[in-house]
Amino acid sequence: MSPPSEAEVLTERRDKVLVITINRPEQRNAVNAAVAQGIAGALDSLDADDELAIGIITGAGKGFCAGMDLKAFVTGERPWFADRGFAGITQRSAAKPLIAAVEGFAVAGGLEVALACDLIVAAKGAKLGIPEVKRSLVAAAGGLLRLPRLLPRAIAFEMALTGDPLLAERAYELGMVNRLAEPGEALNVALELAAAITPNAPLGLAGSKRILNESLDWPDAEFFERQQAISGPIFDSEDAREGATAFTERRAPVWKGR
Repeated sequence: MSPPSEAEVLTERRDKVLVITINRPEQRNAVNAAVAQGIAGALDSLDADDELAIGIITGAGKGFCAGMDLKAFVTGERPWFADRGFAGITQRSAAKPLIAAVEGFAVAGGLEVALACDLIVAAKGAKLGIPEVKRSLVAAAGGLLRLPRLLPRAIAFEMALTGDPLLAERAYELGMVNRLAEPGEALNVALELAAAITPNAPLGLAGSKRILNESLDWPDAEFFERQQAISGPIFDSEDAREGATAFTERRAPVWKGR
């Protein structure tokens, strides 16, 4: 495991998966400058390593993340990192898929970190919320952007204006959470979900993620033209030919990422 155990963000390779752990359990995994830098560095490593297909972000101890470390903020720390934004992820995520594995709670900026991932696995009973209005703040790290895209608008408004959380079970019913886990099993269930993704072609995964994210504000009349700019090189790639050949030869494909 790298960096060492006292680091505030840990990374561990599990075959093609990079597990990224926010390691401040005594501070409820609150985000300070070191966490933001650590997550940003882990995402850089994920995208740069051809042997890795997907990342999982989780928290040490009993919870995922309680958001910004307010004590550190008062002393002048700013938990943003370059163009990646808050926690090193909310404004620019990884190019490769990411899963959030949530135990206990993901609140305020912690939920915004989870929402910056592509898929969410949450343990039953986990609380998911943006309580910033209770502190005269605003969920400004993507919560107000992403929640209305994942939830019915009325529910997103209720969460934002009351500051009250949803339980994981309700979030699952509404489509915000992909899979539920028994308490203590969120990471294992996330690894199971990752195992359904890692065999797929890296170019197809990155291209699909990019189109899904970028197309949200594309006009319908421009959708296929803009999609072509991303998907065209993938269809012309060596991996696309390998995928078709492997299918006809009834064997597993060997991806090269080109």
